[in-house]
Formats: sequence, structure tokens, C-alpha cells
Amino acid sequence: MAEVTGTVALNEVMAELAALDDPKTREVNARHGDDHGVNLGKLRALAKRLKTQQDLACRLWETQDTAARLLALLICRPKTFERDRLDAMVREARTPKVHDWLVNYVVKKSPHAEELRRAWSADPDPVVAGAGWALTTERVAKKPEGLDLSGLLDVIEAEMKDAPERLQWEMNHCLARIGIEHAEHRTRALDIGERLEVLKDYPTSPGCTSPFAPVWITEMVRRGQGK
Repeated sequence: MAEVTGTVALNEVMAELAALDDPKTREVNARHGDDHGVNLGKLRALAKRLKTQQDLACRLWETQDTAARLLALLICRPKTFERDRLDAMVREARTPKVHDWLVNYVVKKSPHAEELRRAWSADPDPVVAGAGWALTTERVAKKPEGLDLSGLLDVIEAEMKDAPERLQWEMNHCLARIGIEHAEHRTRALDIGERLEVLKDYPTSPGCTSPFAPVWITEMVRRGQGK
């Protein structure tokens, strides 16, 4: 395809996404709950050529196609979305990769992030609540002032063991980050992780750190990442 310049028609982009779809990639992604077959490196290359195009991003999102939505998240302007629009988008983002990119690439950059964090964390939808916990983990690491870390550990201790998978993953990440970043809470975080055993048997590739909180905390502190 020729280099993309200027405003591009939606059907042109959708055609290129269709051409990039690979059955083997789709098969691999399906194992992780994602329903698209576009190599992410090629998707990022397309986004780089398109550059930022908010209108196109919105139209791509509305297609409900997973690859199109991932591309939308790469070419949008995060700070232009209204609070209610982001709330609607996170409820529409049902595949793991779209959910992850939406939270990390868009919501975290939004001026509405803190308001949404508070609203989402207690949402009855576990996918939405997971987004809230992801935002809380970001604050634990980068801006903990004003957070009740002991209170967060109380909730994690009471609810993480039986939480739905996506929510459980985010709560576990928060537990680990508290233990890594805040030495005064490290012993309790380690204890909670050991007792609940969440993700203790999670398959981990050689050279990667286990997401099991006690292992994760200990390794990151050993590397000097803790405080």
C-alpha cells in the first residue's frame, strides 16, 4: 500500500486490516481471548503511517471490529474523549487486548482518569472494575498520595481469591505493586499473596518473572525497583 497521508477513508483502512489478517496469528490470539489475526507490529506500523486522526479513530471504534479498535486506540487523541464516552468505551471493550490498550493508552492519559478510577473500582461489572483497579495500580506506583493502601490491602485480602479472572489479575497486580513500592506494607502484601496463592501456578516463560505476588515482589525488590 502506498504511504498513507492526509485523511483516509474508513473503507481503505478496513481493507488493509483485512489484508493483514493472518489465520495463524488469529489462532494464537484466540487462545488469549482476542478475536483478530493482525500482527501487532504491522498494526503499529499502519498506525505510524496514519498518524493521529481522531475522527478516523472514532469511526474505526464504531465498527466493533477488534483490529480496527486496536488501531483506533493508537491513532486517537486520548485527552479529547469526554468522561461518559470513556465509560461507554470500557463497557464495550470485551476482548482483553482492546481493554488493556484502552486503559493504558487512552484512559491513563485522560483528565478524567481519577474520577473514572473511583467510579469503576466498585462497578458490579468485573471487567469495568478491573479497569478501575488498573488505574489504582498506576496511582500506587506513581502518585500514591491520598490512597489508603491499608484499605486496598483489606479489599484485596477479602475479595481477590474469588474474583473473576480479569478483575483478579488486576487486583493481584495492585497487590504486587504495593509490596514492591511501599516497604512499610511489604510484609503484609507478601503474607496475603502466600495465603491466597492466586496465580501461584501460572505458567511463566523462562526468563520472565512469575505474576505470583510473593515471587514478583521479591524479585523486583532484589533488582532494586522497590523503595
